[in-house]
Amino acid sequence: MTKQLKSGFTFETTPVRVVPISSASATFASPQVASTQDSSSTVTDVSSTEKRENNFLFTFPGARTKLESPWRDMEWTEEQKLSLKATISSYIPSSEDVSHAKVLLLGPMGSGKSSFISSVQSVFKGRVTNRAMVGSSSTSFTKKLQSFNIHAEDGKAPTGLVLCDMVGLGGGDMTGLTLHDILSVIKGHVPEGHKFSPDQPVRSETLGYVKRPSLKDKIHCVAFVVDASKVLTYPKGLSNTFQKFREHISELGVHQVALLTHIDKICVETEKDVTEVYKSNAIRDMMGKAGALLGMSTSYIVPVRNYSSELDLDVHTDVLLLSAVDHILQYANLYFQDNSAQHTGPKME
Repeated sequence: MTKQLKSGFTFETTPVRVVPISSASATFASPQVASTQDSSSTVTDVSSTEKRENNFLFTFPGARTKLESPWRDMEWTEEQKLSLKATISSYIPSSEDVSHAKVLLLGPMGSGKSSFISSVQSVFKGRVTNRAMVGSSSTSFTKKLQSFNIHAEDGKAPTGLVLCDMVGLGGGDMTGLTLHDILSVIKGHVPEGHKFSPDQPVRSETLGYVKRPSLKDKIHCVAFVVDASKVLTYPKGLSNTFQKFREHISELGVHQVALLTHIDKICVETEKDVTEVYKSNAIRDMMGKAGALLGMSTSYIVPVRNYSSELDLDVHTDVLLLSAVDHILQYANLYFQDNSAQHTGPKME
C-alpha cells in the first residue's frame, strides 16, 4: 500500500531501495572535485538547458519519518531566542582592524539568500519585513552587490554582522557570473552596488574598483545557500561548480558554511511545527545529500526556515534563524583569528 505525503515522498510498506525517477541524483552519489579551470569560465547555468521535473519518487523501509530523539539538540524557548539575540547583538569581531564581520551568501537563483537576510532582519525588528527585496523562485531579484547591516533594534547602532547578497548562480537574464567575479568580491575588490554583467567582468578599470583592499573590505565567511526541495534536481554540473568554488575560496583562507532552506517543503511535520526539524528523517537525509552536492561535511550545514507568507513572527522559527546566524559568526571569527595569527610574529626592521 502506498501513501503520498504533501512533501512529495511516497512510502511503501515493504523495504525497498531509494529509486529516483530522474538520473540527476546520480551526480551526488560520488561527488568529484572538478579540476581547476580558468577563473573566467562561466558558472554552470541552472536554467533552460538542464531543467528537470521536480518529481522524484522516494521509497524507504516503512513510513518512519520521525525519529524518537533529535539528531541535534536545540532549545525552542523564548529565553533561548533572547539569549541568541543578545549574543549576536553584542558580537564584536576579534580583530581591531574591523568593526563588522562580512558574510557573503552564495547559491543558485531562488535558493533563499535574500529571504534569509530579510528573515534575520525581521527577527531583530520584531516584525516581518522585506528590506532585502525578494524575487520569484526561478529568477534572481538581486542584480548587484548589496550589503545589509543587521541592527539589533530600530534606530540603534548596527550589530557586528553584515550580510552580503549578490546575483544567484545561473539562469534567467543574468547568466555568465564567473568564478573570477565571485573571487573578486571575496578579495574585497568589488565596490558596493556594483552591477554584474556577463560581458563586463570585474577588472581594475571597473568603476569603484578597490585596488588595495583592506581587511574590512574583504569577505570574512561564505555561506552557501541551497534549496532542500531542489537538491536532487539541480543540474549535474552544479556539484563540480560548488566544489571548484570551495577549493578557490579555501585557498583565500575564508571559512565556509551552508544553509539548507525550504525545509518545510520536504517534511510535513516540520511544515506544521518547525521544532520537529531535528527529528525529521527526511531533513536529515537531505542534509547528507546537500553535503554531497557541496563537498562539505554536514557539521557545517544548518537547516533554516525563512519567513515568506507569514505576517507574524514565530519564536521557534526565530530560534532556528538565530542559531544559523550564531553558527555563521563562529566561522567568521575563525577567519579573524587566523588572520591575526599571521601577524603575531616578530616585526622585521
